[in-house]
Formats: sequence, C-alpha cells, structure tokens
Amino acid sequence: MKRSKVIIKKLLIIFAVFIILFSAWMAWGNFTVGLNKITVKSSDLPEGFDGYRIAQVSDLHNATFGKNNSMLIKLLEKSEPDIIVITGDIIDSRRTDVEVSASFAESAAKIAPCYYVTGNHEARVKDDYLILEKRMKDCGITVLRDESVFLEKNGDKIRLIGVDDPSFTKLETGRRARTIDDKLGEISQGEGYKILLSHRPEIFSVYVKHDIDLVFSGHAHGGQFRIPFIGGVAAPNQGWFPQYDAGLYHKNDTDMIVSRGIGNSYIPVRVNNRPEIIIASLEKGE
Repeated sequence: MKRSKVIIKKLLIIFAVFIILFSAWMAWGNFTVGLNKITVKSSDLPEGFDGYRIAQVSDLHNATFGKNNSMLIKLLEKSEPDIIVITGDIIDSRRTDVEVSASFAESAAKIAPCYYVTGNHEARVKDDYLILEKRMKDCGITVLRDESVFLEKNGDKIRLIGVDDPSFTKLETGRRARTIDDKLGEISQGEGYKILLSHRPEIFSVYVKHDIDLVFSGHAHGGQFRIPFIGGVAAPNQGWFPQYDAGLYHKNDTDMIVSRGIGNSYIPVRVNNRPEIIIASLEKGE
C-alpha cells in the first residue's frame, strides 16, 4: 500500500511539473514575438539591392504586445530594415479597434518607409478601414490598392506591387483568384525585378503565372496549430493541412514568403506557432 502511494505521489508530481512547463511554453508561444530571418536569392536582383532588408508584419488583428505595441516596435527598430511591408488584417472585424492599428502603423512609419495592402478583415469593416487608411496615409505610409511603385537603391530600381484583398468585391471563392489574376495582368507588366504584396498565399499559382519574383503574404496564421515535421493544421481558404502555411516557397522563378502573423482572430490560441516578424534579406545569386 505504501509503495502504491509513493508511486501515485511521484506520478502526480511529474504531471504537475508537466502542466507547469506546458503552460509556460504556451505562454511564451502566444505572448512573445520572434524575428524570423529569411534569405531570398535571385540572379535577377539588381546589384544595388544586394543585401536589401525587408521587414514583414502581417495579421496584427489588433493584437498588443507591450504598451503601444512597444515589443513589436523594438523588434522592428533592432532589425534595421530598408522598408517595412504590412500584408493585411492589421485590424480585426470582430473586435475592431482603429486606434491600436493606427498607433502601431504610425510608430512603424518612423522606423522605415512602410507599404501596406489590405486583408479580408479590412473589407468587413469598410467604414472603420477608411478611417485607418487616412491615418496611415497621413503618417506617410504608402497604401497600395491595385497599384505599384518603384523602389530605388544605389542607382538601381525594383518594382513593388500591391493588390487589394478580393473580399472588397463580393465574389465566389473561385472568382477571387481570377480577380487577382485579372489585376496582375494589368499592373505587373514590364521588365525588372518585381515584388508583390498580397494577403492570400493560396493563389500562389497566379503569382507564378505573372512572373512575380517575390511575394509577401499572410492570412494562414501558420495553420494556427503546428505539428512538428508536418506543419499547420488548418488555414482560411486552404482547409486542413494547408499547402502554404508558413515560410518560404519556390516555384519556377517565383519565391513566396508566408508569415505566420502576429495576432489571432476566430481561434484565440496558437500551439507551437509563435507570432513572428519576418526579416527578408535579398541577395543577388543563384
């Protein structure tokens, strides 16, 4: 009997330690943000952009990490990017707070030139989004709504293209991909290295079709719950075990970076899926 009680006591202690460690790991994975450094190489990259650093922020969803998002701002400052790209869902349609989103954007704009495209959540709160868009434009952020600009560095130029999320036009799922296809057919023409900001990674084939060199995307939230060696469990518009959930993908001459994002929406908890800011370094080479 005594031996049984000792065994049970030990098992309870082990279980309690496991719960404590698991809780600490979950807290770390949900309430801290990491820097994910990715190198993208291309022989088509102009010499002047060799070593160019792009910070990507995606899917903020009104999340706050520190007072006035000080944790995010410090990470961006530390990374010393040439530009910052914000790839949609900076706001959340279920708990909309324009001030949180606008305040973050205004602070980010003081670090480096910022470029922004919409996500599906902005389309759901169009009136609030218009207020946010004005705040962003007023602080110098370039809002790309189916348009492009040229970036210059050391005498060379590359093209930065941004497309509105197709949710701004009520369409069936299949038609959304065709809409982006039509838009890129109009605004991606021309030679030279091209970077695309588009919220949705599930239409990677469309980006490849239009010979985009590098795409920055989000939307998938890393699959929300990540299984080691397998990846994300589920993502919007991709369903179970999504093909494009996080990281760098390559097809033909097109690279796509999919951010795990920072905030959450319908599911408030992440598992094995730490929020991230991506730092992409461009290198000339094969």
